Amino acid sequence: MTNRRGFIAGLVTASLAPVPAWASVGAPSFLAAALFPDGYYRLSGLDQAGVILFSIPLPARGHAAAAHPFKAQAVAFARRPGTFAIVIDCQSGSIIRQLEAPKGRHFYGHGTFSADGTRFFTTENDYEAAEGVIGVWDAVSFTRLGEFSSGGTGPHDMQLLPDGNTLVIANGGIETHPDTGRTKLNLSTMQPNLSYIDHSGSIRAQVELPPALRKNSIRHLAVRGDGLVGFAMQWQGGLTEYPPLLGLHALGKDPLLLSAPEADQSTLQGYAGSIAFSADGQSIAITCPRGDALHRFDVTSGAFAEAFALKDVCGLGSGIKGLVFTTGTGAFGALDPAGAEISARSDCQWDNHLIPIRSFG
Repeated sequence: MTNRRGFIAGLVTASLAPVPAWASVGAPSFLAAALFPDGYYRLSGLDQAGVILFSIPLPARGHAAAAHPFKAQAVAFARRPGTFAIVIDCQSGSIIRQLEAPKGRHFYGHGTFSADGTRFFTTENDYEAAEGVIGVWDAVSFTRLGEFSSGGTGPHDMQLLPDGNTLVIANGGIETHPDTGRTKLNLSTMQPNLSYIDHSGSIRAQVELPPALRKNSIRHLAVRGDGLVGFAMQWQGGLTEYPPLLGLHALGKDPLLLSAPEADQSTLQGYAGSIAFSADGQSIAITCPRGDALHRFDVTSGAFAEAFALKDVCGLGSGIKGLVFTTGTGAFGALDPAGAEISARSDCQWDNHLIPIRSFG
């Protein structure tokens, strides 16, 4: 009989299976944006060892990307706040289409495909209304089909739950406007939340943090094979406070906030970059580039497991054997019982995220 641990591990392993269409570009496991020595930004495909399999120029600094579930296509996003998202044929390196945010909007750096690959969803800011919006696009023609509310302000990351119909959205709660760049306009009133919304725009559930933590902006997400959501946060309060920067949430339950001992937590400067579950689903980690640290936790108990000192670490993903990471110094490595082992070094500066290329089958 399959136990719960084995069931979760099976789900995660299936999600890491190679996607046949991506074999045409070397069957990469991850997408990542980077700055290269020639001054150009590129989107690269990496294998499980961190070897670059392809590299495609971007018009400006990239943030995250989204991989099509069946085709060797990716959508690369500008760093927030940005008005472009580029649909790329990763085999030819050609640009299929450039998505433009509608008037009065900008993208927030993240998006996701539907499980059947027919639709594409983007997190956006309606900056005059100070409201979050989810844009809906046809994933063949990439024409805009419509939009619906994100359920909050400042939606950043967004992931699809395993049911194939529910989006979980990290509404960071921070109001911005292009006229003021990345200036945060509402820190005294911000209200971050997690919103669970189906493809029609109907809200299934919303989760807010306790009032004392309302300045903890929910930014990035990871989803385990059974639907458990991990969320990484960025503290907008004083740096003499050391709030949790990692949370777990399952629908129908209260969120669980995880924190390292103060000696470790106090070094993070209130900033978590990326988040990922391990391959077996039993560990979760966050990267903290401002503190040059990676923190790993046990999912079942919520206990802090260990801290790894890694210069400018930010990208984080689930590898075949565990967690893998990238750094702004060009390193790619994996965590193992002996510590953090660097497996590849590239002549570039890896940006914030390692985006998995997964099979939805």
